[in-house]
Amino acid sequence: MERLVAARRAKADALRERGGDPFPARFPDRLPIADVCERGEALPAGESLPDAVRVAGRVVARRGQGRMAFLDIEDQTGRLQLWARANRLGDEAMERLLDLDLGDIVGAEGLVARTRRGELSIDLSGAVVLAKSLRPPPDKHAGLRDPETRYRQRYLDLMADPDVRGVFVARSAAIAAIRRHLDDRGFVEVETPTLQPIYGGAAARPFTTHHKALDRELFLRIAPELYLKRCIVGGLERVYELGKNFRNEGVSHKHHPEFTSLETYEAYADYGDVARQLEQMAAAAAIAATGGTIVRFKGEEIDLAPPWRRLDLRDAIAEASGIDVRAHAEAPALRQAMRAARFDAPDSVGWGKLVDGLLSQSLEPTLVQPTILLDYPIELSPFAKRTVDDPSVVERFEAVAGGMEIANAFTELNDPDEQRARFDALVADREAGDDEAPPPDPDFLAALEHGMPPTGGLGLGIDRLVMLLTDRASIREVILFPAMRS
Repeated sequence: MERLVAARRAKADALRERGGDPFPARFPDRLPIADVCERGEALPAGESLPDAVRVAGRVVARRGQGRMAFLDIEDQTGRLQLWARANRLGDEAMERLLDLDLGDIVGAEGLVARTRRGELSIDLSGAVVLAKSLRPPPDKHAGLRDPETRYRQRYLDLMADPDVRGVFVARSAAIAAIRRHLDDRGFVEVETPTLQPIYGGAAARPFTTHHKALDRELFLRIAPELYLKRCIVGGLERVYELGKNFRNEGVSHKHHPEFTSLETYEAYADYGDVARQLEQMAAAAAIAATGGTIVRFKGEEIDLAPPWRRLDLRDAIAEASGIDVRAHAEAPALRQAMRAARFDAPDSVGWGKLVDGLLSQSLEPTLVQPTILLDYPIELSPFAKRTVDDPSVVERFEAVAGGMEIANAFTELNDPDEQRARFDALVADREAGDDEAPPPDPDFLAALEHGMPPTGGLGLGIDRLVMLLTDRASIREVILFPAMRS
């Protein structure tokens, strides 16, 4: 490698000695390669268009030498052949062109032409180095096989594999479609604090930092929920935030400590309204990213078109696991039943987390088609409103597709006194050793005391949705620069 780098550096130095610049500042009037290909699509073999064009991209292949050579370049939009002839370029320019390395970024000018063999090309009249590649690129045929290298040096992964680039283009398209969907329906995009004096809105351990100027401990947010509800109190009746959350937890194929989520809150809506909004939004994202609502994930066809199946959570768990959580209303009884059925049931967690564990072990992996699981135990949902028929259950749903949770929604609790009691229960959980129970937030309670209208709230995991849309089994595949061990 050192020898290869030294040889490339020598070429850069030689270009400088000739009065050139291996890293010029600009190359104006460049056309995207896709636009050039469209212009020449109907061009017959052996013909060319009358007007010269300018293109630029990375050299990814080369063939020929001497008096004629062919180089392939790529930009984000596509790949195009450069057709170099000494009798058109001149001997000196031809020699410099043949001296290019794979990975160099070049600008090229010439006529759009189709060779006699039918290959659309730029018949070169000139070419210039725009960025000399001092290190060789990954092998185009072998690609990058080591996941560590792919994730740590994502730029090499993007360079080597157009499909990887496609994942992140699809991600961008899905996010843009979600924003359009909400903007078109009168939602206002807002920004709430990432550094928070009190973290909340979920059950998770936070990342902690210290603000020197304020001389106080702050937390990276685990969710924007409590601030977005303050917006509802203040009269912004439809709000959303699409951004990063941070949870100091383990890493798995579907968990990452820094992740992207969408949260929406709508006054005068309930969790039924939110479920319909989620269906429409996910379908719009799928169409924007893939061209349709049917996607392939882990060998299965998944249809994200509305309506999605609805199941009662407790009935669905009973069918999947053989355990009726209603009949095991205390933690010891449920733990014993789970262990008898060979499910993991730690001593350290309470009844609510045992139910959640039973859900994730028995039911969630079986739900391939989009499914909305309705009505959760109150122990799992400190910010959701109780159902009218059963005070032990709240109006909450989770949406599952491809065997993983992608969204979570509530009819939001807006009674400040009951919310205070729920916070008190969380304090008891913290004192009993649950380090994921969030602390109480007195200012949020004060906001609720000013009156929050009936509200439906949604949290959608953008990374997991993109996993579905792009058929990627690991969340690291859809995050450009995932967290790694040192």
